[in-house]
Amino acid sequence: MKPIALFLLSTLLLAGCGERVIAPPPLAVKHAPDTSQLGAGPATGVLGAGPLMACGPRPSIQDVLQRINEARASGYRCGRHAMAPVAPLKWDPSLYSAAEEHSLDMARRNYFEHRSPEGVSPGNRVAAAHYKSRTVGENIAAGVRTMPEAMHNWLESPHHCENIMAPEFQDVAVACAAQPGSEWGTYWTMVLGRK
Repeated sequence: MKPIALFLLSTLLLAGCGERVIAPPPLAVKHAPDTSQLGAGPATGVLGAGPLMACGPRPSIQDVLQRINEARASGYRCGRHAMAPVAPLKWDPSLYSAAEEHSLDMARRNYFEHRSPEGVSPGNRVAAAHYKSRTVGENIAAGVRTMPEAMHNWLESPHHCENIMAPEFQDVAVACAAQPGSEWGTYWTMVLGRK
């Protein structure tokens, strides 16, 4: 199953106050999963967001960190760039709030971009979640069923992989929301940051 890039966004977006925001083009698979069993509204499916498993089996924080940090610890080839091993990331609840908010918003309003229709950026969401960042990265994916599939697609995409492997990041969080009847069904957001 190969991901496709839907929108051509700049790899580097600059925000105010000297903060750097890195947001590669969104990734989506060619088909949306069947989410018809979920009911009428969006439901989060990752990490303590309630009993529904809207985005496949809900992994634990430790499972998510293990997948991310295994790639970081061993180094990874991101397209043409061989990325050296880097320090592990730790989970941050404020970044989770920002990731969950964006996944839910995309699911509810059926869009798939780093910026909301009103222009709210990854940096804006992270600031609203009270994470005092110097650098922020965001990876998004849509239509994938599980966290392992989302990670696989991000690691196979050079720009998303470089975000995951970037040595400047210290913290991470991942969230997913599903919306039956939406274009992609599931909406994943990974937010990376450094204070």
